[in-house]
Amino acid sequence: MIGYVTLGTNDLPRAVAFYDELLETIDASRFMETEKFVVWATAPDKPGLSITLPYNEDAATVGNGVMVALEMNSNEQVDAFYKKALALGATCEGAPGPRDIGGFYAAYFRDLDGNKLNAFHFNQS
Repeated sequence: MIGYVTLGTNDLPRAVAFYDELLETIDASRFMETEKFVVWATAPDKPGLSITLPYNEDAATVGNGVMVALEMNSNEQVDAFYKKALALGATCEGAPGPRDIGGFYAAYFRDLDGNKLNAFHFNQS
């Protein structure tokens, strides 16, 4: 149902460098870009993540209660993705580990602009 999610930035080159390296860990790459935005996905027909300078040219701000959740293939991939995000300058919002929902393993962080993201794997066994 979701085609893509867009997050705002005030420094597009910095945000693009962060996401180029981070999303490479899950084999996502750029598939659409202009001078104002970049979109990454694992394939053009899969949901994407976009970083953009706000269209109205006002400052980008973080939405309170807004979070983007990115599905991983394993708990180990959650760990690696989270570790890479922190190495790139992200801040911890919840270390990797099992959560209260049975089989739900997740890690939470904020990117360089303060956007909250979650890497998760749901073990349905």
